[in-house]
Amino acid sequence: MTRLRFNGTGSGEGSCPAIHEDLDTGEVIVHGPRLTDPEALAQLQHIDEDEIPIVMPRNTLIDFGPKDRDTEPRILTPEQFARLFESFQHSAWHLEMRQRYAVDEATDTYAQFARGEAPTWDLDTPWGQGIRAKTADGVYVGRVRIVDNPPTEGQRYLLAHAEKNAALGEDVRNMWREDAERVNLPDEDFWIFDSHIVAVCVFDDDDNLTGAELITEPVRVNQYNRLRDIAQHYAVPFEKFAAEPAAKEA
Repeated sequence: MTRLRFNGTGSGEGSCPAIHEDLDTGEVIVHGPRLTDPEALAQLQHIDEDEIPIVMPRNTLIDFGPKDRDTEPRILTPEQFARLFESFQHSAWHLEMRQRYAVDEATDTYAQFARGEAPTWDLDTPWGQGIRAKTADGVYVGRVRIVDNPPTEGQRYLLAHAEKNAALGEDVRNMWREDAERVNLPDEDFWIFDSHIVAVCVFDDDDNLTGAELITEPVRVNQYNRLRDIAQHYAVPFEKFAAEPAAKEA
């Protein structure tokens, strides 16, 4: 049974718009006049067909909305995480800190690489088509990959895979782990979307992606944006970096 608490309304007569809270889930329910202005509707972002936009006075939100944030992290399923790559509009950026990714090792191209063959990259996978469409429209997609010295097999595969990333229009850079530690980059694997949404990837003990922690709090997001700027500044374009392992081994 759903248990709702009436928080209040900005109307002195007790009518709408108003705010309620679900006492069990903590979700907030708002109701008010429906937005009908076609020009305003055309400017709305991230609205699904089954969602109804309403007009809510600012003071009503301030007076009767919850004042504290949820203490539990918001964990997205892999499917929910994947939808972030469909909805971002301006930029998507990834810091890759791991020594291996199980999803890579399940691909035919990884098997080719492990046999010493040049991988045959397919640019027309669903992922490839989606990213290429974004970058063709001027959207920025980039990543900085952290590499151990010597690189693991998974990291060497990603050095080769950068050719595919670049062909899709991505900006790919690399950094040695010792340099990442020197500039205090965290041991976290995360994506930043449009500079205001962060998804910290969650992996199991076998390096399988199991979900992502969603972060939208402005202060925390700004911290991750700062880390992105540091990584971008010190990282090296993958074409230049690719020659460095051989040079260090010489």
